[in-house]
Amino acid sequence: MTPETSDNRTLPWFARPAARTWRCPPAPAAVRDFHASLPDYAPTPLIELPVIADELGVGRLFVKDESSRLGLPAFKALGVSWAVHRVLAERPESGDGAAPGPVTLVTATDGNHGRAVARTARRLGLRAHVFVAEGVHPRASAAIAAERAEVTLVAGSYDMAVRRAAEAAAAPGVVLVQDTAWPGYERIPGRIVEGYSTLCAEIDEQLAAADAGPPGLVAVPVGVGSLAQAVVTHCRSRAAGPSASALLSVEPRAASCVLDSLLHGEPVSVTTGETTMAGLNCGTPSSLAWPHLRDGLDAAVAVTDADSDRAAADLTALGLSPGPCGAASLAGVRAALGGEGADGRRATLGLGPDSTVVLLSTEGSEANPVRVTGT
Repeated sequence: MTPETSDNRTLPWFARPAARTWRCPPAPAAVRDFHASLPDYAPTPLIELPVIADELGVGRLFVKDESSRLGLPAFKALGVSWAVHRVLAERPESGDGAAPGPVTLVTATDGNHGRAVARTARRLGLRAHVFVAEGVHPRASAAIAAERAEVTLVAGSYDMAVRRAAEAAAAPGVVLVQDTAWPGYERIPGRIVEGYSTLCAEIDEQLAAADAGPPGLVAVPVGVGSLAQAVVTHCRSRAAGPSASALLSVEPRAASCVLDSLLHGEPVSVTTGETTMAGLNCGTPSSLAWPHLRDGLDAAVAVTDADSDRAAADLTALGLSPGPCGAASLAGVRAALGGEGADGRRATLGLGPDSTVVLLSTEGSEANPVRVTGT
């Protein structure tokens, strides 16, 4: 597929019409039961916005608001809490039958994931060491440190921070809890993806309660692709064919590693630039997510910071409080359904005037202050 044009600009776009025929196994049912057992668990809101539905020419539009999840301003704690729970349960006893020794959780972050790892470690009485990529706002780094984690600032990109965290995890008693995978490191990222399935299950229940039925389109912001993998897994483990939900990934133009990989037909790494969508500023897709994204996404689009900023302002005016990453899903749907070529893209996604659209707003405004340089 080649990029299309919109409003005299090049619209970075990819579509795969066969995606709704692809199938995969579902996430474990035990994930939802685990989260429900946590003392601070509650489903996050699914908020209907008729004004945006009218703007986009669809029947109904809902926003899954992840601005407050398990006490944090982003969805990431769902994956981390489940992954750490499974890691600790699966640790082998020592040779004399004694309990395993103390654990330090280590990770790299562009913001929200690191804070989720630090909070989970503090809740369980474990140590945490978080490598923070260059450009993350000092307030985000301070929030991680406030969880009693050791914070190391990395003079480089998110991908470089991941390498530093992986090196640190070679020490005894250290467990790498990373939300991206690469060959040889896929078990824990897989658990993190499983953890995100709770968010999808909640949406099903909330849509049914709103008498809305399955969505015609789900839009999901993408960094390395783990949340998108969870959404693909949830949707493609159920109905296949034209009635299945269309799935749209949304990335910053400054860091469109998934879109570029889809256009090339294989995983590629991109050099990331500056973007206010800090949590999506990732240069390499997760190796575990890639097959699901390649086969299960209907379309992918990349948006500018200005697109995300406008979407955030509009959602704020309607009573939500999304961060730039959370607002990216609205920016992406607007780009896909507007401008030159919109009718073709709408047809590709199977959207009509009665369709239901769900936008995943993955973080609140507190989660990722505006990205800065030289941190």
